[in-house]
Amino acid sequence: MKLINDTAHRPFLLPSKNWIMRQAWRNLLFIHWPISPEIIREHIHPSLHIDTFGGVAWLGIVVFKMEGIYPRGFPPISILPPFPEINVRTYVQHNGKPGVYFLSLDVSDLASYTLAKRWFHLPYHSANISVQEKEPSFHFESIRKKNQKNPILCKGTYTSLPEVYFPKEGTLDHWLTERYCLFSTNKKGSVFCAEIHHRPWPLQKANSEIYKNNLFSPFKIDLAGVQSISHFSKGVDSLIWNIKKQPSK
Repeated sequence: MKLINDTAHRPFLLPSKNWIMRQAWRNLLFIHWPISPEIIREHIHPSLHIDTFGGVAWLGIVVFKMEGIYPRGFPPISILPPFPEINVRTYVQHNGKPGVYFLSLDVSDLASYTLAKRWFHLPYHSANISVQEKEPSFHFESIRKKNQKNPILCKGTYTSLPEVYFPKEGTLDHWLTERYCLFSTNKKGSVFCAEIHHRPWPLQKANSEIYKNNLFSPFKIDLAGVQSISHFSKGVDSLIWNIKKQPSK
């Protein structure tokens, strides 16, 4: 079945318009920390509702490799070489629609940084990122290019466990990963939504160790001593729709 037709798992219908870009996300680490909604509230646009699971918000770091990028109508050959990305994200709703909200995205590819930052109104940062793969283990390092005296960085390792599973609806694992749109805002305070489609995430439990991490420091969030949970996925292919400005309340 074609990806565009495999939709039974989605929480809402596909957009009526055509997708504009295809991407492949590979060898992902999802690491999440529980956090009070009140702590994260000041960093989220007031029109967006903090999404919670059992009354608890979650803050995540996702490490992955981006590849297979090509616009609609182009031959299925990536227009860019593969590159790593690390993002910090949480979960929100807008008018009852659940999605992802990015607090930061660190990327090493200049073209992606420039295009995505401007087009999708996302808080991208240019960084030097490396990921060493020796499956089932991965070692990653990311150092943001600005503020060299006190750089924003994240370094760690993750190892996947063997069993692959598809999380059931209603579980935390499903809630954290099965998201089919992202929300962003611009400097004028407008809210935007970009629709996303992919097949259900094939997840594996993972062991992760973060050696150094101050990705949360720009937001004055301290999660030292808070127990995290980690997941791995070999990845999914995704379809991306054009960003759309949301009506103001």
